[in-house]
Amino acid sequence: MASSLESTLTRAWLRRGPLAILLLPVALLFGALAAVRRWLFRYGFKAAERLPVPVIVVGNIFIGGTGKTPLTIWLAEALRAAGMQPGIISRGHGGQAGAPRAVTPQSDPRDVGDEPLLIAQHTGCAVVIGRQRAEAGRALLAAHPDVDVIITDDGLQHYALARDIEIVLFDGRGVGNGWLLPAGPLREPASRRRDFTVVNVTEITPALAQSVGGHPYRMLLSGQYAEPLHGGGERVPLADLRGQRIVAAAGIGNPGRFFTMLRAAGLAPGELALPDHHDFLDDPFALLDTDIILITEKDAVKCRQIDNLKDDPRLWVVPVTAQLDPALAEQIVEKCRGRSPA
Repeated sequence: MASSLESTLTRAWLRRGPLAILLLPVALLFGALAAVRRWLFRYGFKAAERLPVPVIVVGNIFIGGTGKTPLTIWLAEALRAAGMQPGIISRGHGGQAGAPRAVTPQSDPRDVGDEPLLIAQHTGCAVVIGRQRAEAGRALLAAHPDVDVIITDDGLQHYALARDIEIVLFDGRGVGNGWLLPAGPLREPASRRRDFTVVNVTEITPALAQSVGGHPYRMLLSGQYAEPLHGGGERVPLADLRGQRIVAAAGIGNPGRFFTMLRAAGLAPGELALPDHHDFLDDPFALLDTDIILITEKDAVKCRQIDNLKDDPRLWVVPVTAQLDPALAEQIVEKCRGRSPA
């Protein structure tokens, strides 16, 4: 039932149809309450804690996945290449974090969440999760005093943590119908201020650029090969998988992006879209009659923890890397060093 409701709302959020119009009064109330909350933080009636190092928030206003994790990984690597020492904080969706908790590459995704674990494995940065971002930031700095910049994975609406730079991420859906929740997909108005706008899409059309605003940078997610879930170091170019029976499965915010990437590589997989942060304990692959099942890295960190999945020879992981204009990294580094407050 929950999946059906989500699917119905997702379709409604892309146009201003009857359902969206019916929900518009609730959206106006939501917008008013959100505006009051922003106002309280802006004018000091609610306190926002400032950490002693620059804070960069990577987030979105479009509900669901837009590619924040690959962007966070890219940003951490870009900051390190510029001579900085980044640390990363996150709420840890799906994990058990209340008080701050460190994430290592060996952590259990059921305890810390799939995305923070993936970030820790890719970047080697200090990663701490916690519901209160400022508290998580303090814990990270106490444990790692060499960290000189903090990236917040998500948390755009977590105003209790002051930030120096805001990066708002969209994908090809743009702003949908442009309305706030629940009549549309937006947590905040598309006109909200930000320092940088990034769009996860193969091409930014003039219409898309106008809808998201902010002189957007393009982020291209590229996957060139697959590797077996159980490891072994083998890598097979995606093009070499043509002609085999393939199912692509994705438990991410926008599974269609993963399927589109595979089709662009010349594959014609069956598609199995799963809920975001799916735990895979139900083994959705058990009845699939196929040679290969291609999954995302985010899903792989959970599948490797499940006995009847971790050695399934059909499961192959498709790593992706984010490609962005180096000029974006240069501007972010300059802002960090100047600490231009957002």
